[in-house]
Amino acid sequence: MDNNILWSLRLGYTAKQATLIEKQGIKSFLEQSFNSKTDTNEPAFLNKIPKTSKEIAILATRKRRVNIEERKIFNEEQDAIGIEMQTWWLEKMRNDKYPLREKMTCFWHNHFVATSQSVKVFYWIYQHNSILRENAFGNYKTLTKAILKTNAIVQYLDNNLNKKDKYNENLSRELLELFTLGLGNYSENDVKNGAKGLAGLYPGEEHAEYQEKWEVNEPFEYLGKKGNLKVDDMVDAIFDQPKIPFLLTRKILKWFIYDNPPESLVTYYGNYFKTVNFEIKPLLIKIFTEEFIKKTAGSKIKDPLVYFLQLFDEVSINPDAILVNKLLMQQGLNLYNQVNVKGWDGGRAWINTQTFLQRETIADIICTSKNFVKRRMNLIEVELLENIKSDTLKVELQWNKNNTSKKIINDFGNRLLFNLDENLKKDLETILKYDFDPKSENAENTVMRLYNTILKLPEFQLI
Repeated sequence: MDNNILWSLRLGYTAKQATLIEKQGIKSFLEQSFNSKTDTNEPAFLNKIPKTSKEIAILATRKRRVNIEERKIFNEEQDAIGIEMQTWWLEKMRNDKYPLREKMTCFWHNHFVATSQSVKVFYWIYQHNSILRENAFGNYKTLTKAILKTNAIVQYLDNNLNKKDKYNENLSRELLELFTLGLGNYSENDVKNGAKGLAGLYPGEEHAEYQEKWEVNEPFEYLGKKGNLKVDDMVDAIFDQPKIPFLLTRKILKWFIYDNPPESLVTYYGNYFKTVNFEIKPLLIKIFTEEFIKKTAGSKIKDPLVYFLQLFDEVSINPDAILVNKLLMQQGLNLYNQVNVKGWDGGRAWINTQTFLQRETIADIICTSKNFVKRRMNLIEVELLENIKSDTLKVELQWNKNNTSKKIINDFGNRLLFNLDENLKKDLETILKYDFDPKSENAENTVMRLYNTILKLPEFQLI
């Protein structure tokens, strides 16, 4: 695979940025990504959701008092808003000139998990998402402090139930286990005392605040630090621990480059991360510029976002974001709604018998379009097929009609495959034979058949 295309996929979702990376160089491209402005226009769905505590309470009361039929309508209204939130974010991922900010926002979204299905207040989820976007390239310690004060995290991890003399350790535990240090780097006593420091931190108007009647105001010990500690003090104590850099560097390497990052790299980049005082921007520059020059293609299974957005871009179609969102969900990627607080596992978890069969079906629908041989399909696949058959989506595969068969195969390999060895070339040459005539009447269909075959290869599932 062409290295610029590889990194366009890794730092975004398609090959659209490959030319920019080649022209600007990886370091300049990163700086442009860091300097890209975020859209400050409020999305339309914000007008449909309660924002103040009073409005939220009114909505909750309405839900409790409705009858069965009204509840059905209410739930449909809420589902529609949830989908609108997902498609709003999906459009940002698809359309940004420098999509690294959205890719990094999604990384943080999968690190500091708070799901809309559990939180049930869309405005809090929007606030949470906005903080992740604004701080995507900022400071890890600063972001940790900010995110612990979001209403979404406090609600999702049950800290609204954490009160003096009636402690809930959920947020305290996940702060250490999943957000910062990782298992084995703290004690159960730290979890218990951490719950004391977080007791009374309760959802407020714009962010979580301590409620005096529920908070603890007495000294305790936490990770070797003693005092009447509150949330910021606790984060300071966590970031004084020697193991603090490595959980995050492992997750960043896994998110962008390696499904199984070498421990030597986790340590190497973790040590550097500490020297730059947990600033994300210099860490990303170091990781991406140093890993860019290595031969790392094929080290990561494509997540559904990369798989589908790359696929659609290659054939010049732009399905409605609602349909794309449905496809992502059937592949196990439900924005704002990971299956648990650990987030999406990634790697091999993206590929199983069902999801791989779904990927093959989508490939067949796109590549055979109006000649698609009907089979057992779900409603989402039928919807995509009908869009293509009716020309609502017009598939146009880009290939050079002046090339020989071998050159066409090599070009597809550079664009799509992490590995194109001689054996694979020979297999593909059985479809696009040496005497292939690109000017012939059936040339387009033959090349599309080649493309369809490539989409189903194990090599296409990897970047």
